Amino acid sequence: MPNIWTGRPTRNHVVSANKNRVRCYMVPKECQKKVPPENNIPSCIEAGMRNCTFGSPRSPISEYFSKPIFSEETVDTDRGYVIHISDEALQRSNSGQGNADLIVSLLNETFFRVSSSLNIKKGNNSSKSGTILHGQTVLGVWLGQNEVQNLSQPVQLRFINTNQSENGTCVYWHLEKNGKGNWSTDGCNTTIDNGDFVCSCNHLSFFAVLINPEIPEVSHIVPLNYISYIGSALSIAFTALMIVIFLCQRKKQCEHSVIIHVQLSGSLFLLHISFLCSVWFSGHRDNDSVCQALGLLLHWCLLATFTWTAIEGFHLYLLLVRVFNIYIKKYLLKLSLVGWGVPTITVIICGVTKVYGKYTFYTGEENSTITPLCWINTQIVSYITVNGYLGMVMLFNMVILGVVVVKMHKLRSQTLQIKDRRRRVWKEWVSLLGLSCVLGVPWALAFSTHGPLSLPALYVFNILNSLQGLFIFLWFFTLTCHAQKEEHNSSKGTIQVSFNSNDELVTTR
Repeated sequence: MPNIWTGRPTRNHVVSANKNRVRCYMVPKECQKKVPPENNIPSCIEAGMRNCTFGSPRSPISEYFSKPIFSEETVDTDRGYVIHISDEALQRSNSGQGNADLIVSLLNETFFRVSSSLNIKKGNNSSKSGTILHGQTVLGVWLGQNEVQNLSQPVQLRFINTNQSENGTCVYWHLEKNGKGNWSTDGCNTTIDNGDFVCSCNHLSFFAVLINPEIPEVSHIVPLNYISYIGSALSIAFTALMIVIFLCQRKKQCEHSVIIHVQLSGSLFLLHISFLCSVWFSGHRDNDSVCQALGLLLHWCLLATFTWTAIEGFHLYLLLVRVFNIYIKKYLLKLSLVGWGVPTITVIICGVTKVYGKYTFYTGEENSTITPLCWINTQIVSYITVNGYLGMVMLFNMVILGVVVVKMHKLRSQTLQIKDRRRRVWKEWVSLLGLSCVLGVPWALAFSTHGPLSLPALYVFNILNSLQGLFIFLWFFTLTCHAQKEEHNSSKGTIQVSFNSNDELVTTR
């Protein structure tokens, strides 16, 4: 690596301790300016901090903190980090001189990128660019000019947690001989104290807390995986069967509801196929470009499913609320443009920003189960395009479902005969369950997978959504078998929502 002050290569990457020494708070910027992007910036910063000129800038810098240390001390940096320096660390750093300069630098996480795939082993946690770090920053800590390592009295670093996550692992940046580096847990222990991450490490270096995606305990990961895989396989089979039946029985003028239902089933069919392909490929291959493509496809299928779910709610709104004057020119064409076009535009924008790649769920324990997935590896994009979009769809569809329940209650109260009332109550609740599945109500459980009931909610969410294709097929099959009988038994004051009936209306007289 070239010396950042002379431009000439140095064998040990040591910065000259002459008049050209740079002030410590300027080292990261100088390394970023002078070191080519293909070289190791953390290595340059490490060398620069060992031989820089101690001193604080004229005006405070949020990314830099320094303080002379004379004895064992707990230092609050006022930047979200509290550091406890032991006597042993102080003695090793100053060679018995009695004091040493503590330097703390908050560094950009982009300096610490790993090109290899996520490989979780004991003492070796390397990650891709999608790794989530606490605060999206790396904490560099130096004490004096001597290297501090193999401490029997560890240094403690407290990362103040702003409720970002309860799952985190303390890691440090291990510089390798080839100039590269990766995240490692060797020599660091993680504890949680009052919501803060406390890292007890036997050396000083670049530190961070690797935030794990919020997943259950290891013992629950395998059954949840099997539920997802088996449920997705069943949904693929039954949605494909439903599409085949529709194509075989399709009339020249098929009602709009049937086509909308089939489009939703088609999006579910593609979603489950892309999910299984994404899981399989990410776990058996290491090709970033293909994984990015699969992540984009999975994102597109998920957004298409959400969009067609919203279209189901919109179509039901026209039937139940507006009832009359609902003719729209080229209605199905416009719905198709929205149902497939909105997801396409979204993933194109996300694809240009390169947010897709391997996303891995894991715990920081030895022999932990790894569940890789080709997906979005940028948290904010996932929140906006998935959580936010799903929230809006669920809000709209829950309102529509509430209107259905109110109408059912009003119409049921008008029934005079008790037997007919009980019979119709049963049929209405069956229809309500079918509508709940079509309107994507099980997706709302995604917002309940946090807190004390997160594990049961996660199981229910996994079962219902992985089998959603099967549930839609069963409802479709039941309504198809009883279509003619239902047409004859339909009377005033009944809500009828059918896949293949041309009498899709609401009678309130």
